[in-house]
Amino acid sequence: MIVNKKESRLLHDGSKLIVESLVQSGADIFIGYPITPANLLYLYSHKRFPTFIAAPDEITTLQWMCGFATTGKIPVTATSFPGFALMLESVNMALMMELPMVVVLVQRLGPATGTATCGSQGDLALLNGGISGGFSLPTISISKMEDCWTMSNKALKMAVELRSPVILLTSKEEVMTQASFDIAGLPLLKPIKNNYYSGKAIYQPYKPGKNLVPEFLAVSNKNHQVRITASTHNQDGIIQGTTAAGMDNTKRLESKIINNLDKFTFYEYNKQEGAEKLLIAYGITAAASREAIKTLRENGEKVSLLIPKTLLPVPPIYIEIIEKYQKVVIAEENLGGQYRKILFGVYGNNKVKGVNGIAKLITPSEIMEEISR
Repeated sequence: MIVNKKESRLLHDGSKLIVESLVQSGADIFIGYPITPANLLYLYSHKRFPTFIAAPDEITTLQWMCGFATTGKIPVTATSFPGFALMLESVNMALMMELPMVVVLVQRLGPATGTATCGSQGDLALLNGGISGGFSLPTISISKMEDCWTMSNKALKMAVELRSPVILLTSKEEVMTQASFDIAGLPLLKPIKNNYYSGKAIYQPYKPGKNLVPEFLAVSNKNHQVRITASTHNQDGIIQGTTAAGMDNTKRLESKIINNLDKFTFYEYNKQEGAEKLLIAYGITAAASREAIKTLRENGEKVSLLIPKTLLPVPPIYIEIIEKYQKVVIAEENLGGQYRKILFGVYGNNKVKGVNGIAKLITPSEIMEEISR
């Protein structure tokens, strides 16, 4: 699939756009183990990626991704919760070793193996606490077909520029449902490349640059020794335990994400003048929210809409927007209101309400009812 300026309206699913975007953005190897509902991503990647490797299981998938990342490759995989649960230790390893990669996480109904053919928005709390020590996994969400193209590119760019695993969060309906879509308006993408160290001094694999991100050097280079380790280490990659040098480097892992978050903060904010109510939705629920907003405004109700796409870490701008409104409704397809709790804690905020459900999509009418209440 080549994007051009001539109209080209075809039946597409999100999986095809995600795969094409990642390949054109510079990802050069897909490693995966098939799982529903991420199977189309696996299928298309087999046809499209320069290198495709079928792993025997999800643990091996992430271990191989880490290995290829140390050689300068930018690896991608796609999975759902059961597979991601097996990957999680290696995701921690990749974050500690500062290896760029993208994991496309297609949400489905849980807990455990749940129901493979039913979508959900149930994995956000896991991503927020998936790194030991409480670090958030950088997470970018898809909320419409265009996002499958643009947000996939942003996720890869974030992974490479911050030297970090990044989660591209989506759900069953977003990657499997076909829709008539004109690809002509999609922006052309340029390959993203690692920031390679080119100095002559002894290479320090974890020496922070001005943005706290170390320059990269592949283990296969012939000019410098490269130490890569998942244990607590200093700037030279030497295991340090709880020494000051080791702790400083560990703290930097979170600081580099937070300090560069502005550059990777993506959201839609449809502000209506005079509105005292704000609707927030992400992912698949954003579609129902856009429809609800349209109908509410046609009926004379004033309400604004915020669709966060950078979900984790939480960008400060979201709180700044929320504070401007008297009532806030957060719609998401899970029982507990996972993003609501991430934003406002277990006991919430009196002005913040939720529209939640399980094993079904949130409808525009459910959203409108809560907003008008």
